[in-house]
This record gives sequence, C-alpha cells and structure tokens, in this order.
Amino acid sequence: MSEIGAGDAVTTAAAAVGWRRAGFAGAAIGVIAAGAAAGVAVERLTVGRGMRRRARLALDATGPYGSLRGLPGRAAADDGTELYYEVDEVEPDGGTGTVDGGSGTGSGTATGTGTRRRRLFGRKAPVPVTVVFSHGYCLSQDSWHFQRAALRGLVRTVHWDQRSHGRSERGRAQAQGVPVGIDQLGRDLMAVIEAAAPEGRLVLVGHSMGGMTMMALADQFPALIRDRVAAVAFVGTSSGKLGEVDFGLPVAGVNAVRRVLPGVLRALGSQAELVERGRRATADLFAGLIKRYSFGSRDVDPAVERFAERLIESTPIDVVAEFYPAFTEHDKSGALPAFRDAPVLILAGDKDLVTPSSHSETIADQLPDAELVIVPDGGHLVMLEHPETVTDRLADLLVRVGAVPATANVGGHGSTAQQPGD
Repeated sequence: MSEIGAGDAVTTAAAAVGWRRAGFAGAAIGVIAAGAAAGVAVERLTVGRGMRRRARLALDATGPYGSLRGLPGRAAADDGTELYYEVDEVEPDGGTGTVDGGSGTGSGTATGTGTRRRRLFGRKAPVPVTVVFSHGYCLSQDSWHFQRAALRGLVRTVHWDQRSHGRSERGRAQAQGVPVGIDQLGRDLMAVIEAAAPEGRLVLVGHSMGGMTMMALADQFPALIRDRVAAVAFVGTSSGKLGEVDFGLPVAGVNAVRRVLPGVLRALGSQAELVERGRRATADLFAGLIKRYSFGSRDVDPAVERFAERLIESTPIDVVAEFYPAFTEHDKSGALPAFRDAPVLILAGDKDLVTPSSHSETIADQLPDAELVIVPDGGHLVMLEHPETVTDRLADLLVRVGAVPATANVGGHGSTAQQPGD
C-alpha cells in the first residue's frame, strides 16, 4: 500500500490506479474488520448506479431507525476522552425523559443527566434499575433502536457510544499513538456508569465488542459486578480466540488474509482520506458485503439493511484499522465467572460469520446457569434482523430481576422481515 501513496504523489495515472486499489481494499478489508462483508445482490448488477443512489437516499429519508434520542450527557474516560451517552428516564407520570427527533447531535431541549433522585415523604425514593446498552465495533448506540423503542417508559436505560464511534470523541490516547485495547473499553464503560448511573442496580447488555467491553469491566472491577449488577445479556459476542474465526472463507483464503491483514490495515489507516474516497466510490459493493456479514436471512427490510450500511459507513477507516488488533488479542474467558451469581442471557444468530454461535456456546459453558438462545437465520446484527426475538428474551430477563413489571406490555419492537407481497 505504500506504493499507492507514492504513485499518487508522482502522476495522475498512478494516483487513479492507487485510488481504485485503496477503494477496493478499504471496502473489503474495512468491512470484514467491521463485521460485515461479501456478496452482491443480483439487482445491484442490473439496476443503474444512479437509480441505486436515489434508492439509498429515499431509504435514508423515510427510515425511522436511529431517530430516537434521550437526555444527553458526557463522561470523561481516564485519558480525558469525552464519551457521549443518552438516558431514557422513567418519569413519575409514566412518561419518559427523552428527546424525539432526527439523528442530530441529540442535544434537544432537555437538561440534566445522571440518576434522578426523588423524595417520598421526606425520604429518598428508591433508585431505579438502569439498563446499560453497549454497542459493537463500527456501530453506535443507535444499533439498539428496536430494543430502545420497546423499553421506553418501562425501565431507565443508558445508551452510549464507544470511544471513536458515534458521537463520542476520538480516543485521545489513540491520537497520541497508544493502541486501543478491550481493557480500555472496560474502563470507559466504568466512566459512563459512574456518570450516568452512579447508584442503584444495573443490567448490562452488550453486542459483539460491547459484550467484550462488559467482560473487561468485570475483569477490572469485580466488586461492581458483585455489588450492583442484577443481570447480564451477551448478544453475538465472544470471550476470545477471535483470531481463529474463518468468516466463512476457505482455509487458504483465511490464512492469506491473516498474513497480510495487519500490514494492510496499517497502510489503510495511514491513507485514510484516499481510502474513504475509494470506499464511497464502491458503495454498491460495500452494501453487498454488509448484507452478507450482517444478516443471516434473505428477507430483511431494505430500510434496515440501509440503516446498517449507514452505521458502518460512518466509522472512518483509520478507526477500523485502529481497533482491529484488539480483537485478536482479546481473551476474557477468565473474567466470566464474575457473572455466575447474576441471571445471564446469551444470544446469538446461528449464521453469524463474525462471532459464530459456537463462541456464545463457549461462554455458556463457563456460565452453566445462563439462558442460551440461538436464533435461526440470524446474522451478526441479530438485534436489528430479529428484534422481536431479542427484545422478547431481554424483556423476560428484566422481568425476572424485577426491573420491569411482569404485567408490562413490551411492544414496539416489530419485525424487520418483509411480508409476502411487499
């Protein structure tokens, strides 16, 4: 990849070649690292590029996904990085402390964050249970759209953006050349909890990298898990050995990718602007790759597919490159016993090519009392693909620990599958 940068500096022709190579490399490797890759639908080969672009814009305009906003706040990580979070409060009158609207900054008109304390006959009212949602690699808090919609008004929730993702600040330590690791993400989660939910019981919910973040939290702050965590939900995640995942590729192809991937990612990260231009130019290929590695079924709502594209597209290639090494180093199997005293839900799609369901089964082996759910025709983004299943099992977990009343009507999650005739 260093030859690409040199060619760009010398001649326009060489730049064009380098730009195309960087574009395809950025699309393929960036998306694989993001947990989404491979396969272009037939209609993308037969429908004109302009029409496809207009269709994407139309889906962006009409899709409601990612539009939910809450009361905004910011937590400071141990290196000074500002971590953005939002709180959906449960109000005394049954309403929610939320801000509805578009996918802007989330500032809205609401003020105040953290746990609200109310006095009841001169005494402090009980602190509500808080459900903290942690998202995955190259996503944002908006990836929990369906679960957030279903739980609004029923339980206090915190949704946050991991460092360098969504509305959170780019990691300050990473800007100084410090590699990011899963342990750092665990400390980030602790900072968010201290700012947004300093008191009361917690339910931790994490998808993919978010689940790994929860394991790192338990590894570094076992007392928090013991004293405050009422329940845990791991969605499409892994406790280690991610370097052995084959992404559904032939053995020879996987071995070749593993040999060159670290160097290629470093080169891509150092040519971020060039690669981003190339990635935009290969948007159609990018969409096919995302569908292949994000979803396990064929009848996903096109608006949901497009929403997944937008989430992953918003992650700069240098952030993709920056985070990737952390996953090959990730091993938190030793931290899992910290969760044994809490009810645990472990859920994964049976067609997940990024964190295969076998990794969830390995976690279940360490937590024999946990509920293990393998979702048929489910891919890596199972909470978007099969929200009705994920929300149903999560709601059951919340009822079991008293976070949500047994009589509550947890609705609004719907189904993203297209119906016959659509």
